[in-house]
Order: sequence, then structure tokens, then C-alpha cells
Amino acid sequence: MCPLSAILVLVWARWSRTPWREIGYVRPKSWTRDLAVGIAFGIAFKFLMKAIVMPLLGSEPINQAFHYLAGNRAALPGAVYTMIVRAGFGEETVFRGYLFERFGKLFGSSVWAKTLIVLLTSGLFGLAHFSTQGLAGVEQGTIVGLVYGTILAVTGRIGMLMFAHAAFDLTALAMIYWNLESDVAHLIFR
Repeated sequence: MCPLSAILVLVWARWSRTPWREIGYVRPKSWTRDLAVGIAFGIAFKFLMKAIVMPLLGSEPINQAFHYLAGNRAALPGAVYTMIVRAGFGEETVFRGYLFERFGKLFGSSVWAKTLIVLLTSGLFGLAHFSTQGLAGVEQGTIVGLVYGTILAVTGRIGMLMFAHAAFDLTALAMIYWNLESDVAHLIFR
């Protein structure tokens, strides 16, 4: 998912006169709070996924799709950009913002409709990770989608999720870069 997709969503919102709040773009009461909560949540959630959830699902401790980043200083700037812009901004705008709004128009805003929307967008988000990360990427992406989608369904706000998503992926990058994936994956279950 490239940042262009997210930019197209914002252009669509403007041209269609869709209020930005309907795609989760709501000004936070405190940017600092949203940033701090998003970063803390994203880091903690990545460790939870890597140390507990993914081992329980039988995933390999090393993400082979991105293992080329281990110790690769030359690839860091592009990887960091990708984690912040593509994932934090791009994927959240498309999967949580745009798709939530579109499915909301189709299914409504009842609790059952929001539950269905969270399930649909989570499945799509998981499937979007198949081409690069295989089944483990689908599993992790679906779980992340369920958690982030539920937060959006409850709060209607996407800002903190953008920070959390970027922090989640940057934490994964740090684990890969410093070759800590296996250690974290075996932290609880040896």
C-alpha cells in the first residue's frame, strides 16, 4: 500500500465532500498524548505479538521476507520511511479510514454493522500482507486489523492508530536490524 493510495483517499474525501471526521481524521484533544499513547501502544503490541501471539500460532521466529534488513545500514532510511509513511499514514488511511467509511455507508452504524466492518477490513488487511509475508503475515495483519479496527470503531479517531502502526512496524524493524527476532520470539515460549 503506497502513500499515493492514502493521498487519493484524501483527494476523494475532498471531492466527494466527505467530512474528514468520517474517515477518522479528527483533531485530537492533545497531539502529544496521541503521539505518546500511540508509540507506547505500538511498541507494547509488537512485543506481545512477537513474544506470545505469533509463537502460539506456530510462526517462524524470523520474518524471512524482511531478514535482509538485519544489520543493513544502507536499507534503514528507506525502511524507516516505509514504516512511517506507507504503514502509519498509508495503510491506516486506506484500511481503517476509507474502508470503514465506505462499509459504514453500506452497512450502517449499528454495533453489528461495526462488528462486520471490523471483521471485513481486518481480513482484507491481513490478505494484503500475504504477497510479502505469507501466512504468518496474514495472521499477524488480521490480528492487528482486529485490534486497530476495534479501536477506530469505538473512538472514531485514526490519529493515535497512525502513530501506533508506525511504532509497531519500527519496533519490528529494530528487532530485525539488531537480529533480536528469535530472542523476542522465544522470550516466553522456549
